[in-house]
Amino acid sequence: MEVLSTAIPDVKIIVPDVFADARGYFCETYNAARYKAAGILADFVQDNESRSARGVVRGLHWQAGPHAQAKLVRVLRGAVWDVAVDIRKGSPTFGKHVAVLLSADNRRQFFVPRGFAHGFVVLEDDTLFAYKCDNLYCKESERGLRFNDPALGIDWPDTGVPPILSPKDTTHPLLSQIEPWEP
Repeated sequence: MEVLSTAIPDVKIIVPDVFADARGYFCETYNAARYKAAGILADFVQDNESRSARGVVRGLHWQAGPHAQAKLVRVLRGAVWDVAVDIRKGSPTFGKHVAVLLSADNRRQFFVPRGFAHGFVVLEDDTLFAYKCDNLYCKESERGLRFNDPALGIDWPDTGVPPILSPKDTTHPLLSQIEPWEP
């Protein structure tokens, strides 16, 4: 596997080795020892999956306090534009983001550490998205950030349809209104 650096050093893009032939392909999607050697020290304890239509925006979300989560995400079918925003108190990259195209075709993975708001916009219908989390979900610790806050400067791709958000995601605060994340 190859680990690609990003503008925010703790955020990583993982490109797995893919072995393809006439039958299809094989790739290792997770190996704790190899990820640890690559600097990803999360001990994943929960897997999640979502299915979404083109234009759906999920996020930007994080878990506060002792329920904070690091995530290793990938697309099993379809494609998304995936974003991690640094919300760590005192971080020199606070409010900055890293974005990456994740698709079933490129098989890339995105590591989002604790202290980052995470979200994505779905680029293809019937997209299947997988999350590995290093902490269990806690509804009371759920937080959000408005995905289209101009202060974030995220260049969300045009999906050809208006953004489709959950009622909860339409009411998230701006970056200037959140309590920064602290470990």
